[in-house]
Amino acid sequence: QAQLVESGGGLVQPGGSLRLSCAASRSIFNIYKWAWYRQAPGKQRESVAILTSVGTTSYADSVKGRFAISRDNAKKTLYLQMDSLQPEDTAVYYCNRAPPFTPYDWGKGTLVTVSS
Repeated sequence: QAQLVESGGGLVQPGGSLRLSCAASRSIFNIYKWAWYRQAPGKQRESVAILTSVGTTSYADSVKGRFAISRDNAKKTLYLQMDSLQPEDTAVYYCNRAPPFTPYDWGKGTLVTVSS
């Protein structure tokens, strides 16, 4: 198990940017497969960005070209750079292991609100 703590959310205007961080209790982001997920009010949690142990990335169509997932192994941190944010990006964002790996216990997430 590992503890995951998300941060960096906030209120931003449409077209703005945010960088989310996910800090782990140990150095694990260079192994397994990782994802940023989000859950909007009344909707199921969905994966928006994936990073493999070898550095391959993939994105949901809804965020492709606007979001970028990365990691800093030395800092034990996973990042999600979000640009050109839109109101439909409003959600609580979480990081966790991606399939086929079993998720760790979910953190509290970080709330992103995109509104004018």
